[in-house]
Amino acid sequence: MRTRPLKVALLGCGVVGSEVARIMTTHATDLAARIGAPVELAGVAVRRPSKVREGIDPALVTTDATALVKRGDIDVVVEVIGGIEPARTLITTAFEHGASVVSANKALLAQDGAALHALAQEQGRDLYYEAAVAGAIPLIRPLRESLAGDKVNRVLGIVNGTTNFILDKMDSTGAGYQEALDEATALGYAEADPTADVEGFDAAAKAAILAGIAFHTRVRLDDVYREGMIEVTAADFASAKAMGCTIKLLAICERAADGGSVTARVHPAMIPLSHPLASVRGAYNAVFVESDAAGQLMFYGPGAGGAPTASAVLGDLVAVCRNKLSGATGPGDSAYTQLPVSPMGEVVTRYHISLDVADKPGVLAQVATVFAEHGVSIDTVRQQGRQDGGGDASLVVVTHRASDASLSGTVEALRNLDTVRGVASIMRVEGE
Repeated sequence: MRTRPLKVALLGCGVVGSEVARIMTTHATDLAARIGAPVELAGVAVRRPSKVREGIDPALVTTDATALVKRGDIDVVVEVIGGIEPARTLITTAFEHGASVVSANKALLAQDGAALHALAQEQGRDLYYEAAVAGAIPLIRPLRESLAGDKVNRVLGIVNGTTNFILDKMDSTGAGYQEALDEATALGYAEADPTADVEGFDAAAKAAILAGIAFHTRVRLDDVYREGMIEVTAADFASAKAMGCTIKLLAICERAADGGSVTARVHPAMIPLSHPLASVRGAYNAVFVESDAAGQLMFYGPGAGGAPTASAVLGDLVAVCRNKLSGATGPGDSAYTQLPVSPMGEVVTRYHISLDVADKPGVLAQVATVFAEHGVSIDTVRQQGRQDGGGDASLVVVTHRASDASLSGTVEALRNLDTVRGVASIMRVEGE
């Protein structure tokens, strides 16, 4: 074993960073044995140096992250500060001054992953980011290494623990959205401002990363269609249960049947209770991968939290340190296909549409005619009068597979019918 330690700079010492530092200290002997050399925490960049950080030598703490990554003796920079800047500049500076990088920064990688990979390759450095997508769940490495000889056709996943906790509570207890969100906040699953989670921004960044790796093409955050889950209601869950389904916020990345394009999207969807993702409860994550040779694979586990995310960071750290010792670099960007990303209108799936309609003869025929005129085939229809005794009824239509553009045209035409009082909800049906 080499006796000179590999030096690690840690950028950020919050929930994840403090766990990374703790594990590096408590597991130092094991890490050295697995890597072939000791690893040394050489500096920790923070915003508030006065804060007490248990187990970290105060002499290592600095507010000058730029000076830390420019030192020249740093072998690996671990970036867990998040956001676009200053993270992007610090990572590029690290590459230029001899360090490889381990990051958990999904937002930055979804936006600028291609440029960062290109610079890492130019400088002969590694860029690893297992922790950026699904916390402790090994997912990126299986996609870009274990399945490197296979053709991945679809990635379907629950990649945000906060939203899964909220939807699971709504499903299991009948709670409304706000009530379930309040509980998630009280338990620490939701941030004080939960927008990034509940509006799907977090999941969309992860979908961009997954699609790029799975399909070997450039997919940016702007390419991902996104819908949040704040409009999901108890009535939607009741309809889902009537169909033998539940509702999840899904990240869906697909290769077209002809292989000529890809799509990436995030939105709430009904999935059958028989699908493995339907049983993912609480704040857990799971990703379902479909490929030609391997078939169907599912990766499941805690998708967030200090210790789980630090586990993924440390796994990358070990791999990068091993590469440093051998003088090699690991798998880099593999976007050789340059497939176009199709717009959401070309996505084909099934739909569940709930309408408030006038409770009188002929309404169903009018609605069915609109669907037919737009080329959307109806699978089932369920109609019932309102319990308050008013003159309206609830009409639920479940379609066969149709394009999103056709469904959008159908809904717009339905809104123009005098007998349709309103479109209560539209939900895609996936996983069948």
